[in-house]
Amino acid sequence: MANKNKHDKSLPQLTSVPPVVAVLGHVDHGKTSLLDAIRKTDVAGREHGGITQGIGASSVGGITFIDTPGHEAFTLMRGRGTQAADIGLLVVSLVDGVMPQTKESIEILKKAQIPFIVVLTKSDVSDRNEEKVKGQLVKEKVLLEGYGGDVPVISVSSKTNTSIKELLELISLVFEMKKKPILDNKLKGIVIESLLDQKSGPKATVVIKSGVLAVRDEIECEGIKARVRTIINDKGQHLDKAGIGEAVEVLGFEKVPAVGGIVISSKFKIQSSKLDGSPSSDTTLRVNSPAPFRSGQEAMPMPEDFLNVEKAPALSIVLCADNQGSLEAITRSLPPEINIALQKTGEISTTDILLAKSINAIVLGFNTRIKPEIMKFALQEKVLAKNYKIIYELISEIKDVLEGKQLALVEEIYGRAKILASFPFEKTKVLGIKVLEGRVARGDKVRLIRKEEIIGESTIISVRMGKNVVSKIEENQEGGVVLSPFLDFTIGDMLICHG
Repeated sequence: MANKNKHDKSLPQLTSVPPVVAVLGHVDHGKTSLLDAIRKTDVAGREHGGITQGIGASSVGGITFIDTPGHEAFTLMRGRGTQAADIGLLVVSLVDGVMPQTKESIEILKKAQIPFIVVLTKSDVSDRNEEKVKGQLVKEKVLLEGYGGDVPVISVSSKTNTSIKELLELISLVFEMKKKPILDNKLKGIVIESLLDQKSGPKATVVIKSGVLAVRDEIECEGIKARVRTIINDKGQHLDKAGIGEAVEVLGFEKVPAVGGIVISSKFKIQSSKLDGSPSSDTTLRVNSPAPFRSGQEAMPMPEDFLNVEKAPALSIVLCADNQGSLEAITRSLPPEINIALQKTGEISTTDILLAKSINAIVLGFNTRIKPEIMKFALQEKVLAKNYKIIYELISEIKDVLEGKQLALVEEIYGRAKILASFPFEKTKVLGIKVLEGRVARGDKVRLIRKEEIIGESTIISVRMGKNVVSKIEENQEGGVVLSPFLDFTIGDMLICHG
């Protein structure tokens, strides 16, 4: 994977072990957009709500980048991404400056004791204030070059590609100056994400820190064994083997391995908890694991197993998510009055609905699936079942339920669109949009999302493509919509169409 871009002369090429770079920062400060500029992709445009909600790994020009989410709920994910990295990129917007998750990212980088580069984004914006932002960083004891310290700092624009090549060169320079750990040929890797895929079984994203991982290797992760069946890189290519610095998806585990767990060859027993062989505490090896979860393939548990017999919970939930990291973030963000009866990775099933009915719970999905027949079954059984694509929507609505508000039994998400422009239309405005997922149709209820906030609810009363009035706009198409009531939107806001 690390040599896939060796013929791209626009990128600096490394001849030694490729660096693993963790990208950290506050939500909406341009982390994913920066990686898009490096990779020449458009991941940011496809993120639900415009924010990253999971760890992603990709390789460009011999550098492995780990994109971490900026939302406050994903603290442990950021720590886990940094744990696997050689270098950190602290991304700070020149418009917004130092924010809460910026400060948290600084602490994570300091605890990880890895060199990092401050990347000041949105340098193309007219109201940027570079000196002010640098002063804020110095106040947080980030000793920048030119301000009494040696932390490199560079201003970039992902929109205009300004200084992107220079940033890559700086990463290479910092890595070459970094003291390298003494490595042997024994396989050691770290799990940065894991989940149960309904079709292919348990899978994990692993960053290789030493040795080589090959298909048919016998490995283990903290007692969970695997015979490697498949290795897939970030481009979806199947590999025979992966080496140091590569982040790959591994299939063949007996069970879902814990995030933060160390992967080793079954031939060797790990002698120390730290990847470089030196003594360390548990916090270096793995960030606090989430509560145990079930695979969704086990026999249905008894309802009494999940109820607090001493005190009746204010609300019981069955929680299904796309991966273990999401479970971790959600469970740590929910109010303490919530009884999580069951948490698992994978899609919502009939078993989940039946369990929820038996203990008077609701079923919540995050970034997973509810098949039409399961939705129908939930309605028949009068079980509230909802699926969410944005974490703060889930958390917000659960808090609403605790306050006595009611949710509809089932909410189906029809589509997601990004507002690109606006045009005057009679006494209102047409919102120029691009549909990122699903479809947008006349009569849909819509939720307007800006950064981390729900701005308001409305309904689509008119849909246009060019000069033509149409009934709907399909995925990847652009068009215009009129809302009633009108919502005070800005360019870049997201529209969530739901039922």
